[in-house]
Amino acid sequence: MRALFFNQFGGVEQLQYGELPQPQITTDQVLVAIKASGLNFADIYRLRGNYHIEPHTPYINGYEGAGVVAAVGAAVTDYQVGQRVFFADVPLAQAEYVVAPPEKLIPLPDTVSFELAASIALQGLTADFLAHDLDRDQPGATVFVHGLTGGIGQILAQMLTADGINVIGVTGNEAKRQLALQQGAKRVFLRSTDWVAQAQSGAPITTVYDGVGSTLAASLNIVQPRGKVVFFGMAAGDPAPVDPVAMLSSSKSLLTGDLWDYLSDHSARLKRSQRLFSYFQAGKINLTPAQKFDLSAGRAAYKRLLSEHTGKIILTVGNKSSDVVRTAD
Repeated sequence: MRALFFNQFGGVEQLQYGELPQPQITTDQVLVAIKASGLNFADIYRLRGNYHIEPHTPYINGYEGAGVVAAVGAAVTDYQVGQRVFFADVPLAQAEYVVAPPEKLIPLPDTVSFELAASIALQGLTADFLAHDLDRDQPGATVFVHGLTGGIGQILAQMLTADGINVIGVTGNEAKRQLALQQGAKRVFLRSTDWVAQAQSGAPITTVYDGVGSTLAASLNIVQPRGKVVFFGMAAGDPAPVDPVAMLSSSKSLLTGDLWDYLSDHSARLKRSQRLFSYFQAGKINLTPAQKFDLSAGRAAYKRLLSEHTGKIILTVGNKSSDVVRTAD
């Protein structure tokens, strides 16, 4: 099979594209023919060697994707050959084929494309648990979202808006600001301005969603007394230490969580994915089109992820569309 792989940790130059042996399944596994796989910053960290990666020779990156069941083990009863599926946490996904435990696969409706599923598997399910588990604001509340036009930010902000919640937030430039406003945000500030003061000048903020990390102190500053900061990532660096006494004196809460503690079994994956897809099927969430790269152009895809960009990047397999980048670098 063809795959994107690397033999040692380092930069994008370590990535190679070529033939590897096709993986073999056991009686309790499923072989999936990949149509599209998502690219995330976690893949950059794994390539560099500073994030967990599944042991394998050579290394193959990628944990989310969508495709068609190509073979099932004798003990597998929930899936059949030809069935459309997607997943958010199956390793070695940046290849033509991947072996998956059936409990980690999720049936993919015919109304959802492979490309969309690969675009929202991880980030969409993350947004869902942030909005519906860590925070449960009531319609009419005002919440603040960092990075409104990022991968999670676009989904989260539109999901909250569809739930009747007023979304405000901050982003990096005017083009991104306009995109966030088009997607339903009420007020959007530029990070180059005094966005803290601007955020505090409006309606009280009940919740702040912070996946940036270095902004945690500012997030705790702008949220109202008895409000919550939902902390879920460190895209721009580690946060400064938090003083719990100061939080106590202002009755503010800091909430964190790991998606995998909520995707605890197959029924949870099915229920949450159905809820996620319902927003898209109803037209309540519209994303910037994913930037598509052929698997053979993996280096170019990784380089694009490291550049200033908006929206999701996906790697496709066997896609003949003219909008797929196919250059080797």
